[in-house]
Amino acid sequence: MAEGKWISYLRVSTARQGRSGLGLEAQRKTVEDFLNGGNWQLVKEFVEVESGKKTDRNHPILAEAIKACRLYGAKLVIAKLDRLSRNAHFLLGLKEAGVDFVCADMPAANRLTVGIMAMVAEEEGRMISARTKAALAAARRRGVQLGGYNKHPQITAKARKAGQEANAVKAAARAADIAPTIKELQASGATSLRAIAAGLNERGIPTARGSGAWSAVQVARVLERVTGPFESAAAA
Repeated sequence: MAEGKWISYLRVSTARQGRSGLGLEAQRKTVEDFLNGGNWQLVKEFVEVESGKKTDRNHPILAEAIKACRLYGAKLVIAKLDRLSRNAHFLLGLKEAGVDFVCADMPAANRLTVGIMAMVAEEEGRMISARTKAALAAARRRGVQLGGYNKHPQITAKARKAGQEANAVKAAARAADIAPTIKELQASGATSLRAIAAGLNERGIPTARGSGAWSAVQVARVLERVTGPFESAAAA
């Protein structure tokens, strides 16, 4: 049973189909059937019209759908499995992007596809671990000192810096996702930080932490990441 917010992605292979709607209605019906029942909200629908002769695997509308999922904290529902079945690398990209997705006509397929890839990586990890343990055991037999046990290991400055940089990159990416919506609110008359925060809350867009309501301070931080310090001193 579907729960929460959803973004739908529909795709047809020719411009003619896109203009006529051929294939789209069937895909919409598949999505509706999948979402039937439960407490759910279809936030947006994205339709991509693509030539069947296209050989590259870049799908700009699909990228926008993923961006919307991150913005609204929603899941992506794809009407037909064959819309992404030739993009195995992209399925892993979805996982890395932190966006959950499901194919409406075969809900278990996404878990199966990603699961197979995950099992391969897991098996490789086990093999590396086994080789490492064997090498260490051989070194011990030769009398090599492998170092003492540190009961309280310390985080190195390098590791701490790497963590801070990773958090900064994540925060910048989230700010870039939210920036277009803030611009829309500013264009519609929301000129203060509090007004922008209220607009984001009204649209149901989660905060960077994913919980709580937007505040003027949080909006200011987002603006500083994408455009520099907020020029207007008014927060009310």
